[in-house]
Amino acid sequence: MSAMTASEEQLRRRLLGDPPGQRLLGWIGPLVAMVVGGILRFWDLGNPHQLVFDETYYVKQAWSMLQYGVEMRNGGPFGEKPDEAFTHGTLSVFDPTNGDLVVHGPVGKWVIAAGEALFGGDSSVGWRFSVCVLGTLSILLVGRIGRRLLGSSVLGTMAALLLAVEGHHFVHSRTGLLDLILMFWALVAFGALLLDRDRSRGLLAARVAAAQSRPGGIPAGWLGPRLGARPWRWVAGLALGLACGTKWSGAYFLAVFGLLTVLWDMGARRAVGIPSPAYAALRRDAPLAFVAIVPVAIVTYLASWWGWFVSDHGYNKSWAASHPAEPGWGWMPDLLRSWWNYQAQILDFHRGLFTPHAYQSSPWSWMIQGRPTSMFAEYPKLGEQGCTVDMCAKVITPIGTPTIWWLATASLFVLAFRWALRRDWRAGAILAGYAGGFFPWFLLGDRTIYQFYAVAFVPYAVLGVTYVLGLGLGAPDASRERRQVGAVAVGSYLVVTTLVFAWFLPLYTAQLTSYDQWWVHMWFPSWV
Repeated sequence: MSAMTASEEQLRRRLLGDPPGQRLLGWIGPLVAMVVGGILRFWDLGNPHQLVFDETYYVKQAWSMLQYGVEMRNGGPFGEKPDEAFTHGTLSVFDPTNGDLVVHGPVGKWVIAAGEALFGGDSSVGWRFSVCVLGTLSILLVGRIGRRLLGSSVLGTMAALLLAVEGHHFVHSRTGLLDLILMFWALVAFGALLLDRDRSRGLLAARVAAAQSRPGGIPAGWLGPRLGARPWRWVAGLALGLACGTKWSGAYFLAVFGLLTVLWDMGARRAVGIPSPAYAALRRDAPLAFVAIVPVAIVTYLASWWGWFVSDHGYNKSWAASHPAEPGWGWMPDLLRSWWNYQAQILDFHRGLFTPHAYQSSPWSWMIQGRPTSMFAEYPKLGEQGCTVDMCAKVITPIGTPTIWWLATASLFVLAFRWALRRDWRAGAILAGYAGGFFPWFLLGDRTIYQFYAVAFVPYAVLGVTYVLGLGLGAPDASRERRQVGAVAVGSYLVVTTLVFAWFLPLYTAQLTSYDQWWVHMWFPSWV
């Protein structure tokens, strides 16, 4: 049995050629990409000063939570047209006595509410500010995760740059919706587990080496050392609880990432020569992983509903009073029974969501950007809103930057090959992001779903593209000519991708263009 002779970070530098002098680039590159991406995202953030797409729910609900602690029903004299009143500064569009049945947890709406608290509920900048902050921060996160995952500061910088110019992520960063918030918390969890992997492998190697040096050596059948509390796993549990508290689809990330971290433990124990590493990890690591992630996520989710628990007007608060407890459930307080029934109603809603919609799409088409969701569209005529031609267009359509998504589609096959046949854990880690954010949608049959949900796994699409670009650059020990060809090809790809993003920018930001100009951007009939 032999322990690791170098830390995971040192091994990566040796194998992937990231010299110590580039450590600073590992921060500077993603930071620059974040600043540039942030400037683009915050520019003219308040345009349009209208509730865009599902902002009609979440922006108003966030304001309601600031006022009442919970989401209240639309009501009063503006019950028929609350959006118009809210947009024009009349914020009291709620029935102050009746809570509303909402089908997503409170976390995302509290995030949106933070921006409204800063800028006011009548500010369209305030509606989108907090989401834009998270979208900008996620650029830095992807850069740092890419650097640690792929062992290269250059590749980490590429990942951050690609996310900065990814159109789907860009639009969500400028819109008061929940999906980017879900993406952010899942990404924080992924990064925390990646940090835990590095820390625990180093700790494991040191403790195995210490055990080998003791008189008498290591006893037969030893399962290896215990690794203690592992705080980054607790961070991941907290982040995953916040993801679930934003949207229930965060539970897929919870399940996949929980399994991923245990598989990493099995690999670590195998690397140091522990006999039966799978059994050892299940005994030594899996129980503590469960405790650090699952209960923490559950408690976090429950705590996120505190506004409902303390409010007098939350939806379904009095349900238990008129529904006696079934045998065996009398121990549960009425408040918890009412809350549990509320969760059951949310589940029933999601199970029955089959209403046809013009922009619904199959997940089979998401990777190739088959049916982007139109979030906002106006077509002014000559003389209206500054239109100087017969007809103009002002639209917001989250078309993912095609050069990124199309290469990401191809990268799925590369990742699957490298993980299954080359045992490359990095490829498996990226695929785990897809497994948490993308693959579950294939299980939902005919349910009404939309391509804009794909923002939840866009970081892993970007990391997959970066992985392929790293292969294109060539290994550190490749010939100079090979490295030069790779650098030119990759550099050209990055330039073209940035130009494609700039080409679609008017459609991301509701800029006034001629109708003909808008039509030129519609590359495929399914985009219209």
